[in-house]
Amino acid sequence: MNELDLLRSADPGGVASTVIALVLSYAFALPVAWDRESRVRSAGLRTFPLVSMASCGFVMLAHALLPHDPTAASRALEGLITGIGFLGAGAILKHEDRVQGTATAASVWLTAAVGAAVAMGLPVLASCMSLLAFVTLRWVTRIKPNLFGDDAKTDP
Repeated sequence: MNELDLLRSADPGGVASTVIALVLSYAFALPVAWDRESRVRSAGLRTFPLVSMASCGFVMLAHALLPHDPTAASRALEGLITGIGFLGAGAILKHEDRVQGTATAASVWLTAAVGAAVAMGLPVLASCMSLLAFVTLRWVTRIKPNLFGDDAKTDP
């Protein structure tokens, strides 16, 4: 039985591994989602987990459909990177001489990578990306004015 058959069937092993991957991708997106939501950004608690789970799902589908074709995963990732880039671009706004939303856009892109990493069986990579993104969003913003002066523009 191949992976596609496992996804189609009610086999407990296939269902469990699928559910675990989706739950992990959801959970790893939550710290970034919480940060963006708490700062009242254009994307938050709904967007980031959805992006991560969708990315996980697309990569799992590509692998399940063509398990012995390494280029299938590569093509899925290429499409994902491009598509998420367009989604992230929607979070960027320009006001006169100021650009806002770049951290949110980058965070959307990162959570897509988190979901893809989970789908590829790399939960340690996914959790490290999530943790480092959260640390960057939470604490680098706080120290940035100390590094570059009080008038340093931030994208909290």
